[in-house]
Amino acid sequence: MSLILFAFVVRVRDGLPLSASTDFEHNRELQERKQQLRTISKTLVRFPDRGTVKGQQLNIHFISSEGVSYMTVCHCSLPVAKAFCFLEDLRWEFTACFNSTVVTLAARPYPFLEFDSTIQKLKQQYNQNGGPALEVTLAEVQEDLKIHPPQVIPLEDIELSNGTANGHMEQGPGSGQNLRLEPVTAPGILSLVLNIMCASLNVIRGVHLIEYTFQDDYEGIWNVVAFLLAFVCCVSQCHLYLFHSSLKKFKSLTLLIVIVLCNFYLLGLRNMWQLIFHISVASLSTALILSRKLQDKPNDCGV
Repeated sequence: MSLILFAFVVRVRDGLPLSASTDFEHNRELQERKQQLRTISKTLVRFPDRGTVKGQQLNIHFISSEGVSYMTVCHCSLPVAKAFCFLEDLRWEFTACFNSTVVTLAARPYPFLEFDSTIQKLKQQYNQNGGPALEVTLAEVQEDLKIHPPQVIPLEDIELSNGTANGHMEQGPGSGQNLRLEPVTAPGILSLVLNIMCASLNVIRGVHLIEYTFQDDYEGIWNVVAFLLAFVCCVSQCHLYLFHSSLKKFKSLTLLIVIVLCNFYLLGLRNMWQLIFHISVASLSTALILSRKLQDKPNDCGV
């Protein structure tokens, strides 16, 4: 039975895959561990230089050095010291073949596919012989692990990193799924168009008043402020409808109240129908913001 199933070499700063082993096992847990491994690789800057993620039958181990991370999926029966000894040997082989400049300039995924043969030989050596050829190397790694043990990373941290790496920053606590807003509806498009129209009217009137305000004795400065504040609120409503945000209900109701207050303040410069139009558009936008729910997107465990 193979104890080392998969090996992966990535660039730390952006998670660019540099090389990986070719594996022919396709059990479900291995695919899950490989997906988690790739998730870790995208946010390595958040993790320590040496870490372990424990699974049911398979564990993930990784070390990072000089801007490159060496990662592996191993059977849980493989001693931790041998797993990290494998990673140290992998690091030694990789640095002997490729210098830091070549790694830094790499622009496409898997630029060092030829290194796969070296990984395969190293895997075979560990899987068939049970460990490194030099026992002194294993002893040194064991001693180093006693002094600096690898940090055990909970699976919850991997799920959080998966959300961050995919641009879903504002997830509920403990959520293991990526959250996306439901698709934009036809009324939503209408509200966006009307909101943009209201924002344009506000900013045009506000800018137009600035000239007359500064020519007089600044009596109309608050009218300018009301127009520009209403403009900002209209734009904010558009953003709040299109993108998920924490405290959405509080923000949307606050924007609605500010728009209503600004328009009532401007009653002398707007007739009643204009006032009703602006408040109605703001109310429609608020209702659609509150009704647009999040949808769950299951994590893809395939590789």
